[in-house]
Formats: sequence, structure tokens, C-alpha cells
Amino acid sequence: MRIVSLCPSNTEILVCLGLMNQIVGVDHYSDWPKTVKNLPDLGPDLHINMEKVVQLQPDLIVASKSVPGMEKVVEQVRELNIPYLVLEPYHLEDIFDNIIEVGIATERLRKAKQVVDEMKAKIEWISERVPKLERAIKLYWEWWPKPVISPGEKNWLTDVSEIVGAKNIFAAYPHPNIQTDWERVAQESPDYVLAVWTGIPIKQVNIDRIISRPAWQGKRFVERDRVHILEEAWFCRPSPRLITGIEHLAHIL
Repeated sequence: MRIVSLCPSNTEILVCLGLMNQIVGVDHYSDWPKTVKNLPDLGPDLHINMEKVVQLQPDLIVASKSVPGMEKVVEQVRELNIPYLVLEPYHLEDIFDNIIEVGIATERLRKAKQVVDEMKAKIEWISERVPKLERAIKLYWEWWPKPVISPGEKNWLTDVSEIVGAKNIFAAYPHPNIQTDWERVAQESPDYVLAVWTGIPIKQVNIDRIISRPAWQGKRFVERDRVHILEEAWFCRPSPRLITGIEHLAHIL
């Protein structure tokens, strides 16, 4: 089977299912494992070169609505008359279901079940070792700084927060994401700031700019040891690599 992946999380799921040798093209941002960079680059996930996709003669195209704005790309994929799969994860359970879905479509169901079982077992292992606190630690997740975008209730980072004994400050917002501002964040009074800017490497995120925001001055959560710049690939991608992120977060807290 010749498979094309249109976003990093899909590529990571396929690789974890042992399908690396069947991937014939990936989006520009797919970067794990490093060897995927040797595959044909189909362009950024929101601007996929469909002519190049057709030239690769895939048997299956795997897209995902986890990337905001991917709907237009999905519409273009549907017009190609090539078998495709569109993943649409919100919660952690959706990610498990997506892995099984990809396993069925690629005849790797047994492996998919194994991956999901291992993920669940590791989550349980981490959860059992997290100290039980009287009050959940309040986390502010920052997916983007301007405009300020943070995950809401229908988001796997809300689930991730709960696994490590914490709470997403916007968990009550009944949508995948919320567009807010720094004043609102200050009002919610988080214990920690977690910056995971989608698609931006850690080295490009300036912590000094974050802690100097006017609306946050004098607040405890903006003290340098309470602001963490995290690897976005461990948190922003709905793939098995989330487990690495969960364990890392548990150690931080």
C-alpha cells in the first residue's frame, strides 16, 4: 500500500504502526522520525500540492481535522477520487479510536490495538504515581500568543492535564479551543504557564517576552520557574508521542 500523510500526527501514527516503508509522501512539517524528511515534501499541511499527491499514485491519503483550517484541504482530497481517511480527534479517547481506524484501513489492526493498549497502560502507570493533591494544579496552555489561543474542554490537553493531577483553566469552555487574551488568563490565576506554540521550535520561543507581559506583572504564575516552554511535538500532535509529553509534564509538576 502506498500511503500519503498530510500532517505530522498522521505520519507518527503510521510510523508507530510499522508502516514507514509504505509512506510515499508527507506534509512539510512531518519531522519524526528524522528519516521522513527523505520522503517527497508535499508542502505545508494547509497548502498541500495536490498535483504532487496525484503523481505519487497513493492507495490511501490520511488527512486530519486536528489542524485548524484543514477542511479546505479535505475538500480537495475528496475531489481526487483516491481512497482517503480523515481523522478528527478531540479527546484522548478519540486519538485511541483514530489509531484503530488507521490500523483497520492499513491492515494493521493487531498492531494498532497493541499501540493503544501500551498507551493506556503507560497513562495508568503515570497516573498512579502522581501525588494526590487537595487542589488540582491550574494550568494555562498557550497554543498561540497573538491572538491568544488556548485549548478548551473538547481537547486532549484537558485530558492530559487531568492525568497528571492538574486542570486546564479553560476546561469549562465547551469547544476545542478558545481565543482569549492575557487579561483573562490573569483573572483565571493559573499555577503554571505552559507554552506549546504550534509548529514553533522551543528555541524560537522567548521566555522573557512571556514573563514581561504587562497584564501579568506581579502575578505568581509568571515567575520564571513557573513558565515552561515545552516541545510542541509532544503536546500539539494527537499521536502516540503524547505519552512522552504526559510523562515529561508529570516530572515538571
